[in-house]
Amino acid sequence: MAEAVRRGIPGIRGTDHIGFTVPDLEEAERFLVDILGCDRVYTLGSKQSDDDWMHTHLGVHPRTVISEIRFFRLGNGANFEVFLYEAADGQAPHPRNSDLGGYHIAFYVDELDEAVRYLKDNGVDVMGSPTSSAQAAEGQRWVYFTSPWGLQFELVSFPEGKAYEQSSDRLLWHPAHPER
Repeated sequence: MAEAVRRGIPGIRGTDHIGFTVPDLEEAERFLVDILGCDRVYTLGSKQSDDDWMHTHLGVHPRTVISEIRFFRLGNGANFEVFLYEAADGQAPHPRNSDLGGYHIAFYVDELDEAVRYLKDNGVDVMGSPTSSAQAAEGQRWVYFTSPWGLQFELVSFPEGKAYEQSSDRLLWHPAHPER
């Protein structure tokens, strides 16, 4: 039997964290902890440089300052690294999903309608109503919502699985069943 060829970065295990920048760390922490249910784990202080370190390592203007970084953990998923920057050359708005570099962060929930009610009861902007997926994702329902600073998040739920699972040898990672 032929040995499987390993592709990709040697030793890679999965996502460690998702980093994003916010305009107000206190507001972001309230949302992450009180609404999403994250735990704040630790904080890093200010970082700035008089040389090109910030540009070389982070791709930002060399005189940009990181005021503070806070790290949060949410359940079985990736950690969040949340930055407060003082950008030396100004800040651009969030890209839309249709823009290059556009993104969103999705969370699996056991019961979508209950989760949507919770968000609405807590004043969170829910974008439309839950949508039922089709094709290979049939069995999944989802809805987007936004943070107070405009970052888009998504809730997804597929307690009975998705259609593709019936014929696929490889399944997507599932936060409710990480052992699979």
